[in-house]
Amino acid sequence: MIPRELLGVAEVPEGPPLRLFRHDGDFIVMLERNELMNSRVSGSEVALGTMTCQRLRAAAPVSLLVGGYGMGFTLRAVLGELGGDAKVVVAELVPGIIDWARGPMAKLTDGCLDDPRVELRIDDVRAVMASDRHSYDAILLDVDNGPHGVTRESNNALYSRSGLAVARMALKPGGILAIWSAEADTAFTQRLKGAGFAVDELRVPARANGKGPKHTIWFATAP
Repeated sequence: MIPRELLGVAEVPEGPPLRLFRHDGDFIVMLERNELMNSRVSGSEVALGTMTCQRLRAAAPVSLLVGGYGMGFTLRAVLGELGGDAKVVVAELVPGIIDWARGPMAKLTDGCLDDPRVELRIDDVRAVMASDRHSYDAILLDVDNGPHGVTRESNNALYSRSGLAVARMALKPGGILAIWSAEADTAFTQRLKGAGFAVDELRVPARANGKGPKHTIWFATAP
């Protein structure tokens, strides 16, 4: 049996550290005993990027915000869909995740952070949204495990009524707030609607081959 190899530890503000492992060529991010990310399970993260871009109605050039870099699957999917004049802001709170992307996971990252369309901000995505009013054609959030976070308690505020109001103000009219979650959440669906969004909720296979569990993506369109 091939053992896991610990590659690094990343400190999380107001939360326990993340650990990056390699196992038989795959990368795994752990929070204590919970597996948060696995490079073999990327189907829904890719879908978050591609399906959001397919829903865009804005004329080029478009401006997107990706909240939470993760392993970069969503960012690479977005870059593959958009034209050369697009702008993609990536907000990542944990500097260690970016260090991993440029270090042990550089081959997986495939240079996406150095794409001229990308602006990287080491910051809380809520702070970025609050500072960039009416700036984005779409905001893609893959922060923590979705509305019920496990990494840091303060992440839950992102999915609260006030957090959704901040996101709506950061969007242009008709913009899309796309949110990834490990699980469905009926109460959150109603919260999105209560915040004034038109909501399309989909269950998406976690793996690219369509097998295994399904994750949830909400596509919430601002008025």
